[in-house]
Amino acid sequence: MTEALIYLDPDSRLSLQNQIRERLVDLIVEGAFPPGARLPSTRGLAEQLNVSRNTVVLAYQQLLAEGFLLTRQRSGIYANPAMVGDRPRGSVAAPTAQGSPDWVARMRIPEAVLRRAAARRIAPAAITGDSFLDGSVDASLYPLAEWREVTRLALASREIREWSMRNRDVDDPMLIEEIRTKILPRRGIRAAPEEILITVGAQQALGLLVQLLVDRGVRVAMEDPGYPDMRDLLAMRGAQIVHQPVDAEGMTVDAGLDGCELAYLTPSHQVPTAVTMSTERREQLLAKAASENIVIIEDDADSERNHLGQPHPALRGMDNQNRVVYVSSLSKVLAPWLRLGFMVAAPPLIEAARELRRLTVRHPPPHDQRAAALFLALGHYDAMLLQLGQVFRERWNSLRDALNYHLTRSVVTAPSTGGTSCWVQGPPELDANQLVAEAARRGVYIEPVDGYYANALHPRNCFRMSVRGIHVSRIRPAVVALSGIVREQDRGLSETLDSCTGRWLTGEPLRLALNDRSLFFETTYGDPCTIDLLPDGRMTGRCGFADEDCDVGRWWIDGERWYRQWQNWAYGEAVGFYTVIDGSTIKWFDDNRRLWNLATLRSA
Repeated sequence: MTEALIYLDPDSRLSLQNQIRERLVDLIVEGAFPPGARLPSTRGLAEQLNVSRNTVVLAYQQLLAEGFLLTRQRSGIYANPAMVGDRPRGSVAAPTAQGSPDWVARMRIPEAVLRRAAARRIAPAAITGDSFLDGSVDASLYPLAEWREVTRLALASREIREWSMRNRDVDDPMLIEEIRTKILPRRGIRAAPEEILITVGAQQALGLLVQLLVDRGVRVAMEDPGYPDMRDLLAMRGAQIVHQPVDAEGMTVDAGLDGCELAYLTPSHQVPTAVTMSTERREQLLAKAASENIVIIEDDADSERNHLGQPHPALRGMDNQNRVVYVSSLSKVLAPWLRLGFMVAAPPLIEAARELRRLTVRHPPPHDQRAAALFLALGHYDAMLLQLGQVFRERWNSLRDALNYHLTRSVVTAPSTGGTSCWVQGPPELDANQLVAEAARRGVYIEPVDGYYANALHPRNCFRMSVRGIHVSRIRPAVVALSGIVREQDRGLSETLDSCTGRWLTGEPLRLALNDRSLFFETTYGDPCTIDLLPDGRMTGRCGFADEDCDVGRWWIDGERWYRQWQNWAYGEAVGFYTVIDGSTIKWFDDNRRLWNLATLRSA
């Protein structure tokens, strides 16, 4: 029997000893060994499986210690029949489709919501290349040693007595205090312990708030494009959703908010465009909320992490009427699968949310709460924030540089001053969904954006890229591959050298046309850029609204093309373009004679 039922997988992550233990446990619990049946001797099983006898001995000893096996003097080793347990007598019916209820008709959740949720799921096993998807995780950034330390400390006898004897509906006071004194001040928020509730991730906090504050017909404003899961939560409650547009300063504040009872938004790094709401817009929103008696849900799950300036204070920190409910997460820093979040709100709302949490999931695991508290108390959280800030800053800048160089006709939504993602608007003729599908076939995963919009009338040339799960060394090669697909899908819609208007200049006429001239254009991320072409072949570049990014290089003419090479910009690589001058516009065309970029030409 054992010869047929026990097998070892050479590719398994488990050791041979643990594989033997695992399979024997399965056989014993399933009742595969009849009562009184003796197991093979250690020598016999070792010969059958072609492993050392010591490997089988160690497996048997562990199972004896755990009670799965019994020994009988001078008789051998037997399965413990007590481990089988009582089993129902008679046959067990296998469910069939015939006579089964119509489960879809019975559900009170709209079928469209379930379809949209299923469409947004991508199995990790399906991702086998360079992933720019927001849900991707870089396991190398996980604080493994630090988390092991705090989980071990949380299991110390004194710690166990403290968190196991506490009323489970009361959150870990140590974690509450660490959030109150370590995390919230970073966002400009002051809160008392009774204003904080621990949740199973930020998503549970949103679910609790929707159940408490939204009913059929309640008018709720949210961003468009916006977070689709929140839109579905609101739809399931029958809310009247007002879709507020997003511009360069965040969610618009206008008459659309009139009559709203609730407003949900992501001001730090807007989901999905990554736009940061300006201080002026935040002040306008708070004033509007006060005049219209609107409660604001501020989703700060991806807390403002700026790479190009100081972060803005959270709306909750600017609120003097206690009408902002702040929601955030520890999972973004520690690990998505940890599922620990929190909300900050007025005490009556916190108490109601606590009771609703008790009715649904009881409470977040006390051990995880204490481990997270120790992670904060021992300084691991601050060190992790510093590390992530450096890593994501490098990746984010690398992505913007690669897009600026290889996809110059695309636009990265501005003003995005940080975070971990870029919202990219391609050329007008681009079909982003086709790009997403073809890129995935070639091992580059970018995010489609249709699901972020409330209706079908939205730009079709946009996609989203996150740097959370991709190493900096892979960003440029992946963008190069992406740009190649964009060129393939061009279908002749973009301007070519042979079809363009203007004068195609080469040789000496081109040198004279550019000598001692200045070029003006915008980067893909909206910064103004000026290039001065000096008579001696040198060139200087100034980029940014305060000329904060500068570089020098050289330019020259070689046959039909204009060449340039920077010291630092554009990876310091020499590159040449066919050049056409059309009035005050200069047009550059690449090796494939397709339009690469435009600039305005002026006298120096």
